[in-house]
Formats: sequence, C-alpha cells, structure tokens
Amino acid sequence: QVHLVESGGGSVQAGGSLRLSCAASGVTDSNYCMGWFRQAPGKEREGVAYIHLSLGRPSYVDSVKDRFTISQDNVEKTLYLQMNSLKPEDTAIYYCAAHRTLFAGCSRRTYEDWGQGTQVTVSS
Repeated sequence: QVHLVESGGGSVQAGGSLRLSCAASGVTDSNYCMGWFRQAPGKEREGVAYIHLSLGRPSYVDSVKDRFTISQDNVEKTLYLQMNSLKPEDTAIYYCAAHRTLFAGCSRRTYEDWGQGTQVTVSS
C-alpha cells in the first residue's frame, strides 16, 4: 500500500515560488508513474506534471510549462514540484499520486494512490 504525504503549500504573491514535496512510503521499487494534480474551487481536477521514477520523461500541462519542474529523490522516496512565476490561476489544492507501471506515458495513466493534498494560494 502506497502512502503519500504532500507538504510545502502556502500563500505567495504572484511571481513568487513554492516547492511542494510528496513523501512516499510503501514504494518498493522505481516502477511507478508519479504525478502532481491540482483542483481549484469549482473546477475539475487536472494533471499538472508527471514523471516515471525509473524512466524519467517528465511532462507538463501547457499552462505550467517553463514555470514548474517535477523532480524526484529516489533515495529519500520524495517527489517534488518546483513552482516559479506563480500566477493567481495556479491557486488550488495540489495532490501527488502514484500508479505502478513498468512503462512511461504517465500523463495517460489512471492513478490509484493519492495524498491528502496541500493548499497553494497565489494572490495578485
């Protein structure tokens, strides 16, 4: 059973930066797609960034390209999301999620394990 715990959310002004962390336990090897998702009030959840722990191949939704960076520390079993040049429209609860697979194409996977989320608020 994979257990995910996000941290690092907070309130920042537009143009600021935050780094989210997702501590993963129960991850027994690197055969996982990991993703960051977000859900703003009144909106559907959307995928933001994805990576395969073994294969790499990070991918991003267009709205965050060149501003957000997904990375991992396989020793510490932690997933990160560095968020720069934040905009008010980035305000949401951010979740990390895991899907066990040998293959990449992480943006197309169905994720089974989810964290509890961390709030990010960007003011103008």
